[in-house]
Amino acid sequence: MTAYLLRRLSLTLVTLVGITLMTFLVMRLAPGGLTAGATDLSARVSAHEQRKKFVALYDLDKPWYVQYGSWLKRLSRLDFGRSFKDDRPVIEKIGERLPNTLLLNVLSLGLIFVVAVPLGILAAVKQNTFWDRAVSVFVFVGFSVPTFWLALMLMILFGVRLAWLPLSGLHALNADELSFVSYWMDTGKHLLLPVFISAFTGLAGLSRFVRNGLLEVIRQDYIRTARAKGLSESRVIGRHALRNALIPVITILGLSLPDLIGGGFIFETIFAFPGMGRLGFDAIMARDFPVVMGVGTIAAVLTLAGNLVADLAYAVVDPRIRLAGKR
Repeated sequence: MTAYLLRRLSLTLVTLVGITLMTFLVMRLAPGGLTAGATDLSARVSAHEQRKKFVALYDLDKPWYVQYGSWLKRLSRLDFGRSFKDDRPVIEKIGERLPNTLLLNVLSLGLIFVVAVPLGILAAVKQNTFWDRAVSVFVFVGFSVPTFWLALMLMILFGVRLAWLPLSGLHALNADELSFVSYWMDTGKHLLLPVFISAFTGLAGLSRFVRNGLLEVIRQDYIRTARAKGLSESRVIGRHALRNALIPVITILGLSLPDLIGGGFIFETIFAFPGMGRLGFDAIMARDFPVVMGVGTIAAVLTLAGNLVADLAYAVVDPRIRLAGKR
């Protein structure tokens, strides 16, 4: 297990360096160059002086590999520079938004797992019945409906027509004056639509995956043996079939994390959610490249961490994975 862990950590580190290199090169190709955002947003000094300041700060008058090396050195100290927009440290701005994004993604993953697994089991156990077809329709709708359009429709229905849920933000304006219970009820109302929308596509995909995996397992010989021994159907499915059918689901949940983080740029912007995705979107629109590179790097670290945890969990439950590299 230690050798497998070291191999995965080495691959994760190499992938992270590759992502930082791609992020750095893409930002260099941005129209107007890296300092365009600084000269557009700051009115405190002249554009020429501002440009000279950032050229010296980021070594922009040196070859690209020297610039990249200097940026990586600062990155190792979690120094992403200062925002062009308000001159605040980028790490401070990310630190304010990161907990909100993590909360949204953890709740979305939890919702996906809690709802999709029972749906998949129901469709597999009731194969070719009304319930199986109903789940199939839900899956097709989940894959077909654009989530940004669904988000707008739900905002109109629950926020404007019925006025049941707030349309934007994470807290009400008077949240500081609310009691403890009211504060968390208000937070729950603000989270309801963003969590549902970000989990919607994952619900459809994972429920289908669980159904197909379970159907494959229940055709195995050891399942027939369990039934022949007189075990109840719920015991056969819950104790013998489901445990093996859910092993690949661990990987699927880990691979869902990049989609949730990438989708956060859209969902957080639609719901004006104060998360890292909205911070990154605003930074892209303002060409605030220190913030864009900081958000991109943190998002890459979160994605790789999710994949690493999924791989390790997969190796724990299936010994064939961690022993494969020894052959």
